[in-house]
Amino acid sequence: MNATVTRTIPADGAECARVLAEAARDRRTVRIIGSGTKSYVGDVTTTDVEVGTSRLAGVIDHEPADLTVTVGAGMRIADVAQVLERAGQFLPLDPPHADEATVGGVIAANSNGFWRARYGAVRDLLIGTRVALADGTVARAGGRVVKNVAGYDLDKILVGSFGTLGVIVEATFKVLPVPPASDGLVARFARSSDAYAAAEAIVRGASRVDACVVEWTEDAAWQLAVRSRGSMPTVKRAIDDARREISVRQGGPRELGDALDRMRELPARATEGALVRVALPIAAAPAFSETAARLENLATLVADAASGIVRVHVVGDDDAVVRSAEALLLAARVVGGAGRIERRADHLRARLAAWPTRPNGDFLMRRIKDAFDPAGVLEPGRAAFA
Repeated sequence: MNATVTRTIPADGAECARVLAEAARDRRTVRIIGSGTKSYVGDVTTTDVEVGTSRLAGVIDHEPADLTVTVGAGMRIADVAQVLERAGQFLPLDPPHADEATVGGVIAANSNGFWRARYGAVRDLLIGTRVALADGTVARAGGRVVKNVAGYDLDKILVGSFGTLGVIVEATFKVLPVPPASDGLVARFARSSDAYAAAEAIVRGASRVDACVVEWTEDAAWQLAVRSRGSMPTVKRAIDDARREISVRQGGPRELGDALDRMRELPARATEGALVRVALPIAAAPAFSETAARLENLATLVADAASGIVRVHVVGDDDAVVRSAEALLLAARVVGGAGRIERRADHLRARLAAWPTRPNGDFLMRRIKDAFDPAGVLEPGRAAFA
């Protein structure tokens, strides 16, 4: 492991590409740092070069009439939101680490929040990119461009690539007008079956909601949080419908407050033990959650009822944490899902691999990695295929 790390903060895409080309030529490994909010992801070690993106920031182009915005990848999502709000618009992404996450990091980690089912995921909202590549070039793809690179849909393969293919320096997104009304509620249930039944009815109902999330906390309570945004009549109908479904199942509703924000930020809070993230068939989430609730060292469970993404935080004795994490990953596979260790305490890294199984399409992803980074210097250990 090298003791000396070269840190550089390129001023633009061309300088970033030169840094990558020099690293590839000298076989020096590269780590890409935005705000560092997701530095815990993967099985990473010390690298030779750290490339910061903080100077690749700011609004490059905003066309309110076209509902598009182009920004530097080092810009924080929170700052993008402030700029768009002044124009009465918003970027419909609500990723964890909301205050600090950067545009490039959100794309690279495919970091979605609870709005995914309503507005689409990162890959649905991203319409253009500029990316610095290890061969020293800066490639454009998607919106504001003529063609993609070497036959690849570069925008799509950059999402979730964790920086293993190149450094995103610029991104163009679809944006939307800010809804005129917003309301929500949170309800407490005695049984998980009631919470999930209410969630299913709300998600499948005629009134669409922005977020519908089930949570289990250490006081052994099941909660359901719902938020709707849109026109005043639309929001009122959605929340009235949600109250009815909750009441039928003996739930106790109250004001939403910051409940959804707290649930979304579980990855930021789960610094001890292990945080397991699984993607499940939506119908399998209740049974999986019941399995998780039987763990003695369960701290928190947060399930996006609309997408099937469930995060489970287990804490306590190291051996128990490892056993519980492995049991959760197995339980996900049994019901047709897949999972990974999203975060774990540093001293557990040797015992819990971030990527316990190879993902579907692993061979293809490795071929793409070899095409974009033949020297294998970009973000080693960060992704399952790197």
